[in-house]
Amino acid sequence: MSKIEEVKAMVEAGKSKVVPGLVQEALAEGNSADSILQAMIATMGVIGDKFSAGEIFVPEMLVAAKAMAKGVDVLKPHFSADSRPSLGTCVIGTVAGDLHDIGKNLVAMMIESAGFDVVNLGVDVSAAKFVEAVKENKNVTLVACSGLLTTTMPAMKETVQTLKSCGETGFKVIVGGAPVSPEYAASIGADGFAPDAGSAAVKAVELVKG
Repeated sequence: MSKIEEVKAMVEAGKSKVVPGLVQEALAEGNSADSILQAMIATMGVIGDKFSAGEIFVPEMLVAAKAMAKGVDVLKPHFSADSRPSLGTCVIGTVAGDLHDIGKNLVAMMIESAGFDVVNLGVDVSAAKFVEAVKENKNVTLVACSGLLTTTMPAMKETVQTLKSCGETGFKVIVGGAPVSPEYAASIGADGFAPDAGSAAVKAVELVKG
């Protein structure tokens, strides 16, 4: 088993004490920091799929995300300004009327690991506050809106439409959460949809690199 495969296996198992050492070994073996990062992102995609399928639950997802974060810490010094252009700033929050935090925080961790600077607005975030954050932060390339309650779907729609008509440009809007479907995301004008944290990071990169 190659060191990268070992890193992936240990991230999936949530072994945050073992992952940093394996990442170092993978680097020593000649693997690029970017290839190791992409492998870990792919693993979180697998974790996300298992979560969606009900094979694992939030605690397993959190320990895997923590293990990945430890691995990313080892990689950070190896990304020179040239080799790892930042993907810009991602503003993320749970929409107005919704106080769910865990899923959104997982997505924030994953998106940050993928190369974004993250501005986490927390929960119960109004459309106006999302717009304010876009205007106040430099180089916002992505806005991520989370919602776990069916009752807050109108707030998500309002947020997306307010963002789209706020006069600021250069960013994409991604939405997610249990009641959100690809069809609903398209119907409210969002640029993208992700069913879970793992795929949110992959989709975020895809949207911004376009």
